[in-house]
Amino acid sequence: MRFGVREICDVVFKPLTSVDIGNQHFDAYQPVLFLDTAKTSSLEGAATTVYAQGGRGNPRLIAWDGEKTLTFTVEDALMSPISFAMLSGAGVIQGSGALTDEKAQKVYVHTTYDLTVEKEGEKFVAKLTDEERDGATLVVTREAPVYPVLLDSAGGQAQFLSAITDDQITVEGEKPVGATEVNTERGEIDAAGRTIVFELGEDTPGDSRLDTGISVGQAVRIDCYTVHTEGAHEMTIDATTFAGYYYIEASTLFRDEATGEDMAAEFIIPRGKIQSNFTFSMANSGDPSTFTFTIDAMPAYTKFNKNKKVMAILQVLDTEGEGHNYDNEDILGHQGRESDEDINEWYAKSIFADSGE
Repeated sequence: MRFGVREICDVVFKPLTSVDIGNQHFDAYQPVLFLDTAKTSSLEGAATTVYAQGGRGNPRLIAWDGEKTLTFTVEDALMSPISFAMLSGAGVIQGSGALTDEKAQKVYVHTTYDLTVEKEGEKFVAKLTDEERDGATLVVTREAPVYPVLLDSAGGQAQFLSAITDDQITVEGEKPVGATEVNTERGEIDAAGRTIVFELGEDTPGDSRLDTGISVGQAVRIDCYTVHTEGAHEMTIDATTFAGYYYIEASTLFRDEATGEDMAAEFIIPRGKIQSNFTFSMANSGDPSTFTFTIDAMPAYTKFNKNKKVMAILQVLDTEGEGHNYDNEDILGHQGRESDEDINEWYAKSIFADSGE
């Protein structure tokens, strides 16, 4: 049997011991990641060879092979919080709960909004509608100040204004958020379905020279922070956590030379260590970024053989002996047939001897 390979692998990662990723627990050998969006995958073996050399011309006399390594590389087209956590060793936080819940898991996100300067009475203001912020909840605290920047006609930064304080933020004409219940103890502004109004002007205390030259119709960028719970993920990378060890099963197809039929093939790495090196490439042209898993295969027992440690196993399922499936008798020509060998009963003789010669 000979076969060709021109198909990607679908890869499943299973931890060798129980592990917590984010707020999800996984048992040993429970599937953590189904990677079915890979672009390329490869299995590369290498070894070191040393030689005994001597005699005239110092030729090589005997060779010793050792230090065998096996590296499985998968380039994924897409990324998920779980796959990033596995690749980088990052912790994953998934937002949950209501904002008013003390036990809510909150994710604070830096956000900017480009608005237009308007005038209300003697004050210059910028209004942020619920639609413009897509329903997001703003948070205003010492840790999350709000700063405006005037933009020129090309969208460049033209003038930096003083901070917008609690007393300069209102929700559709209510009292400033610093003196009303629309601002919670942790600084979240309750403005669901309503417009938030930012006053552009001198702080108290503050420097009045910062806020000169403001006029109606100018573009102003509001730099602030929003807070999210459900649907938000936060991935944290620190210096003490790294990618782990996994039982890896990679499924692909090999094509049989004789019949052209695709046969199921499976690579098994019983103990694969994901390398913690990774690169994020972000560009506005060319091909989209991919995410590469580089895995060092190490000797270990497979699930079904505890007699010998291996670095990897390749399984190929040859279905040639199974023949055609004749179970569905609704198909014309299936009725009365059990296997492809039935046709041998149609003819009494063969030009070949029984030995097959």
